[in-house]
Amino acid sequence: MDDKKNNIFEIHTDETPDLHEHYNLIVDKGQSLLRIDKYVQMKIENATRSKIQESIKVGNVLVNKKAVKSNYKVKPMDNIQIFFDNPPREVEIIPQDLPLNIVYEDDDIIVVNKAAGMVVHPAHSNYDGTLLNALTYHLSKDDLDNPTTPYLVHRIDKNTSGILLIAKTDVMKARLAKQFFDHTTERKYIALAWGDFKEEEGTIRGNIGRCPKDRRVMCVFDEDGEIGKTAITHYKVVERFGYISAIECQLETGRTHQIRAHMKHIGHPLFNDSTYGGDSILKGTTFSKYRQFVNNCFKMIPRQSLHAKSLGFVHPRTNKDMFFESELPQDMQDVMEKWRAYGENGI
Repeated sequence: MDDKKNNIFEIHTDETPDLHEHYNLIVDKGQSLLRIDKYVQMKIENATRSKIQESIKVGNVLVNKKAVKSNYKVKPMDNIQIFFDNPPREVEIIPQDLPLNIVYEDDDIIVVNKAAGMVVHPAHSNYDGTLLNALTYHLSKDDLDNPTTPYLVHRIDKNTSGILLIAKTDVMKARLAKQFFDHTTERKYIALAWGDFKEEEGTIRGNIGRCPKDRRVMCVFDEDGEIGKTAITHYKVVERFGYISAIECQLETGRTHQIRAHMKHIGHPLFNDSTYGGDSILKGTTFSKYRQFVNNCFKMIPRQSLHAKSLGFVHPRTNKDMFFESELPQDMQDVMEKWRAYGENGI
């Protein structure tokens, strides 16, 4: 998408009569009533509210095939279409022979253990070298002239490692996507977070939506408010290291940056999470040796300390229960061992 600095919405004029659909949004079943200009701003990165309102005014935003006003309040299952003058950029998925850790594969699905640092889907500034490029090669290596593109069912962040589920057909994707939508999947993550948790376990409830001041970051809002989507994270402490803790998180919902935003919200940012403030020394002593110790740990795991440990779901064809689990990546194991040694022997 050609983004001209926040000027995301190009206004339709008589000189450019042809419009092209860029976004087609279905409002979640649980969405509370919210003005459409606010809703669209939450959904589209870099979209300013004034440009959204201008686009609505000239009829470039339709709800259920009809033009609406900016004060229209979206309702569950509304179909929102957003049109621009320019055609959407098509991202060609180029097959690339890249390392893949395939945990399971059959005629319908693939389960992979994604390495940290690998982008899942091509997008702005990352048009190749992604997991989807690698999977396309894997499925098409016998006929690269007619590549077969897999279907992503869900995603994890570039610098998050762990289990990811992919469908081989759109029918399988739809069946799996419904399980995620209905929250019937079981997803557990292991994370390292700053601080010593007061309780052994707990639940974080708070809507998640894009922060008004920085659209790249997700903020937590009142769970009874109109902003953001419902998000629920259950956590329990796995191991305590004094100034940081290893926790297991089970997602009841799957929002963008959910664990990272929720942990920041309760005062426990993930260790070395630069987006949410975890790349500074937030707990501990003022001794220079301790600062050096933490900085050495940061170097050992130059990313947020988060791993998608396991995933449970029902197979979309056989209806059998499936469960996949992966070991912690080496960088997280090494950092945890270093903190154990610190607790036992000091620096």
